Amino acid sequence: MTSIKQNIAEVINQITLATEKCGRAADSVQLLAVSKTKPVEAIEEAIAAGQYAFGENYVQEGVDKVNHFSSHPEKNLLVWHFIGPIQSNKTRLVAEHFDWVHSIDRIKTAKRLSDQRPTSMAPLQVLLQVNSSAEATKSGITLTEVPALAAEIAAMPNIELRGLMSIPQPATDYDSQFATFKALADTLEQLKLTYPNVDTLSMGMSGDMDAAIAAGSTIVRIGTAIFGARDYGNKE
Repeated sequence: MTSIKQNIAEVINQITLATEKCGRAADSVQLLAVSKTKPVEAIEEAIAAGQYAFGENYVQEGVDKVNHFSSHPEKNLLVWHFIGPIQSNKTRLVAEHFDWVHSIDRIKTAKRLSDQRPTSMAPLQVLLQVNSSAEATKSGITLTEVPALAAEIAAMPNIELRGLMSIPQPATDYDSQFATFKALADTLEQLKLTYPNVDTLSMGMSGDMDAAIAAGSTIVRIGTAIFGARDYGNKE
């Protein structure tokens, strides 16, 4: 069985190869280690291997981990991303503990996060979640709804609009994957014309990372390939 350190090295190598293939700099794509359902010991191993950005889907579990690592020797290097859906009664916890939120698809959620973000903390960095495959079972707005929501969020204090996130419907062929990601990238380019701080595309996982990077992804979200299979028991 490979170690978490070996797994991270392998994923970083895959990212490097993908960026080389499409002529991008290797450091233009960040690895976000999706640590949901994983114990703090696994995150400790990842930190020891030089991984500092982690993604959590469940609010209370994520908050517990943020608090656990608040006294870690490398705490100032750690960046915590919330990448799951947010219930209204959990926005304060997210606003008070995380650095990034990838899953904004409603004005109400964004306003609560802005209102509840402590002014002593840096602005919460937020991404709009786009349902690029128009799946009824997934959260997110359509590409055509992006400009209106972006305009409202960009005017809010204490949060900063940084870009877009999407989890497209699984596709096995590269061309289909690329086409979906490219539509998202084109929408981001339009946002950049109005909002100078917009620079982030969170898209791509293990099965479609190459296509996502070729289309312009700046954050790839990798979980199982780093930490192994997940345990979904007793999560909220």
